[in-house]
Amino acid sequence: MTISQSSIVEKAADATARATPSSVARRVRGLSDRAIAWLFIAPAITLLLAINIFPLLWAVYLSFTNYRANRPNAPVLGVGFGNYQRVLNDPDIWQAMQTTAHFVFWTIVLQTVIGFTLAYLIDRKFRGHAFWTTIILIPMMLSPAVVGNFWRFLYEPQIGLFAYAVSLVSGIPTSDIQMLGNVTLAPWAIIIVDTWMWTPYVMLICLAGLRSIPDYIYEAAEVDRASPWRQFWSITVPMALPFIMLAVLFRGIENFKMFDMVTLLTGGGPGSVTEVASITLKRAAFESWATGRASAFAIILFVAVFGLANIYVKALNKVKQR
Repeated sequence: MTISQSSIVEKAADATARATPSSVARRVRGLSDRAIAWLFIAPAITLLLAINIFPLLWAVYLSFTNYRANRPNAPVLGVGFGNYQRVLNDPDIWQAMQTTAHFVFWTIVLQTVIGFTLAYLIDRKFRGHAFWTTIILIPMMLSPAVVGNFWRFLYEPQIGLFAYAVSLVSGIPTSDIQMLGNVTLAPWAIIIVDTWMWTPYVMLICLAGLRSIPDYIYEAAEVDRASPWRQFWSITVPMALPFIMLAVLFRGIENFKMFDMVTLLTGGGPGSVTEVASITLKRAAFESWATGRASAFAIILFVAVFGLANIYVKALNKVKQR
């Protein structure tokens, strides 16, 4: 900072100090650093609590009532755990949970394997690696609405490039390649799109883990005449494992809440083969207007995700402490 800039800053500080009332100045001087820090972050914390905690508590309250959002003037009666019993005994909801688990499992497996592979290749720093890194990151930068409509066009059996490419390789007529209309292929069509869009995210986290490994560890391994394969399994994978597990945690939570991509591509069809838990929740809340039952389902999903994430984080901490 130059002398002129420092003098401007000092003048501004002096002007601020003169403009501060003496009573306020005395109170601030009497506060500790911790109290001043809390004074600055208190508005943000209050806003976050109002946005996050209040809706959660309100949903918990509604889950024990017969409240319907389309009948705001109707008397609200308590039903105890009746909504929770109906949710847990509903076979359609268990089918939606099974569909959600299928999506979560396969998207995590594919994104982790492909993302770590891409990160490992880019970490080699070959010629043009920066350019290819930028190209790989493009899908992650797009809006889900754009991605959904783009892939819906690609999946069109008559004019879509995906059907044309499959037909060119296999010889199957394009009219027979119904990716979004076939009961067997529709779930995999959504898995392909989600993997294409979010693999770069996993790649970035894995790349950060690979770049954090010190070079001297590999140098010591080379002195001990360890083969590249041995270095990969004894150094690279163990030291990058916390980052890989972190990527799995983030993508698992996000994919458990998958809604927009399924809605844009299939809307839960054909039939209900791609109807994930979030779509079932939306239909219960805004189509059947069973607000109390939908709130109970939302609380069950929250408890399930929170519990599984808590167990996973404990496992992650054990891996980091090794």
